[in-house]
Formats: sequence, structure tokens, C-alpha cells
Amino acid sequence: MEAKTNKYDKPVLTLVGAGPGDPELISIKGTNALKRAEVVLYDALVNPEILEYAPKNSLKVYVGKRANNHSHTQDEINKLIVDYSYKYGNVVRLKGGDPFIFGRGKEEAEYAELHGIKVAVIPGLSSATTLPALKGISLTSRGISESFWVLSGTTQNNQLANDIKLAAKSSATIVILMGRNKLSEIVEIFKNNNKSGVPVAVIQNGSLANEKTAISTIENIEKLVEQKNVGTPSIIIIGEVVRQHTEYVCEYLHCNLLQNQIKENETSHD
Repeated sequence: MEAKTNKYDKPVLTLVGAGPGDPELISIKGTNALKRAEVVLYDALVNPEILEYAPKNSLKVYVGKRANNHSHTQDEINKLIVDYSYKYGNVVRLKGGDPFIFGRGKEEAEYAELHGIKVAVIPGLSSATTLPALKGISLTSRGISESFWVLSGTTQNNQLANDIKLAAKSSATIVILMGRNKLSEIVEIFKNNNKSGVPVAVIQNGSLANEKTAISTIENIEKLVEQKNVGTPSIIIIGEVVRQHTEYVCEYLHCNLLQNQIKENETSHD
């Protein structure tokens, strides 16, 4: 796309949540914003198919950040937002999940506003709530879990978040984002709180064709994750509601026996 030479007096930045991965899980309002975009600054967890909603001649700039591999610093991204907004007029900042849930969306919005740029926000479906639902796990369930916590597993200093120690004392469902590389530390904290038998799910690339899932207990999850080669990006779900997942039922309630009984019952009714 040819760079515009004029400076726009009333630039607009739209923060758009792209959802957890499946390109069909972005909102209609989000796709409409992309259709109007002159520039799209997109993150690592954005499905490339979503970029097809943007005009073919729009400028698409990758600014993704993954563990130990940042294409741009946050300061550089902030500067790009301002530069492109004034140069092109209409910029979409496309983020995986929801831009205001561990997405630094608020920081970018405030920076843009400080530089005279109008900001709009279009929320996205967060992996914290969407992926459990897609796996049949209800984060709250009558008589089982009255609430849920959503935490980051890793702080900006690459340390384990202190709130996990508080969460481990709760009876709530715990959802941890960016925690796969801290799984051993997380497991140890829950074991120290007598939670070795609590069910846990680790989901990598949720909602996508290459999704991987490990379902077990705090006691055994590390071994299973290694066996199934479940890596990043992943979310971790800890709590009794994980028992609702079919894989957990199969592993811990002798699924094969149950399936044989069902087949025998079906045969007897023929």
C-alpha cells in the first residue's frame, strides 16, 4: 500500500478482540471494523484468516509477542499506533482473545488518547471462558462452583503470579492464562494446599484443528501433558467442574466399561 503523505486531523484507533483462534469466533462488529481499516497491527495469536476481512490494499503489520520472542517492544507498538493513525487515519489494533484481558489494550488506548487519537473498543471472546465452554466445561455450576478466577500465570518479569497462591486456597474454578511454562510451580502450590486430587485440564490451541488437551488431576497432570506433548499457547483450568469433561469421565470412571454396558443395553432392546 502506498504511504499517504497527508496527516489526518482526526485519526481513529479501533481495538478489536479476535477471539480464541477459530476465525468464526470474531464478532460481526469486529469484522466490520477490519473492512474499514487502512492499517491492521496484529498479534501472534490472531488467526491469519481473520486478516482477510481487511481490504487487500490495507497495510498489515505483525507486532506479535510470544515467550522470549518479541517482534516489537510495547513502547515500539505504542509509537507505531500513533504514527500510523496520523499517517493513514484508520488503524485497527487486532488482538487475540479480548484486548482488555491480559492484552494490554487499556495501555494502548490510553497512549493513543494522550496523543489526540479517538479510540473505540470492540471486545472479543476470551479463551478464559470460551475454551472451557467449547470442551463442555461450565466454569460455574450449581452445587459445584459458585465463582471462577481468571489469572495470568506469568508476570511481566517472567515470574509466577502471586495471586495463584491465593487462588489455590479457594474452592472456585481457576483459569490460568500464560501458565503452561509455570505448570510445575502451579502444581506444587496446589499440592501444598491439599489439592492433589482436584481435576485439571490443559488446552493448547483451543478451538483450532490442531488443538491438544490433557485432562487429569493435579497429581498426574504434568506427566500427561508431557505424554501428549501439550505446549503453548495453553490455558489451564483447575477445579471440580473439569469432571464434566468426557475425557475425565472416561479416564476415571472406567469409560470402556460404561460403553460396553451401553452397547449391551442397546443390543437387548433390538
